Amino acid sequence: GLVAKSISDESIYRAGAREFLWIKFKRDYQMELSDTVDLVVVGAFAGHGLRTGTYGALLMAAYDEEKDAFVTVCKLGSGFTEDHLKQLPKILDPYKINHRHPRVISNIEADFWFSPYVVLELIGAELTLSPSHTCCMDVVEKGSGISMRFPRFTGRFRTDKKPDEATTAKEILELYRSQKKKLITES
Repeated sequence: GLVAKSISDESIYRAGAREFLWIKFKRDYQMELSDTVDLVVVGAFAGHGLRTGTYGALLMAAYDEEKDAFVTVCKLGSGFTEDHLKQLPKILDPYKINHRHPRVISNIEADFWFSPYVVLELIGAELTLSPSHTCCMDVVEKGSGISMRFPRFTGRFRTDKKPDEATTAKEILELYRSQKKKLITES
């Protein structure tokens, strides 16, 4: 990372302070995936604090064409407005089921499960390897799938897409590999 410091006399270091006399910039701050992804809601987690009584985060999956199944990519809890949070139960509850759907492959146990139907558009910081998520499990590295770091909802409900038209596991793998190539060429 990089730290920029003002030359002002008041510019002394204060641990944990949020001031503009010292500005920290990390590569992570400017890195984002080059494209959005459309993922399917397959599960949800109970909300806490301000989100009590609604869904706190959603378990998102890509479509794996070879397995004809939905494989998890991330837990999504950012990017939602108050209106989105109010809409989610209305949108998701018609697809709520009592158990994981047979076409969902997940190492994560959600509080609520849904039939794969609702597609959301997401953006994230980067794709990374994860032992928890099942997208492309064992393809890049044994015991790891591909996950999205810092996923955010763009605000777009993809009502124009069916679940099997969502971003595929193969496309996630291509994005992961192109991101790695970009890192190598920038180094």
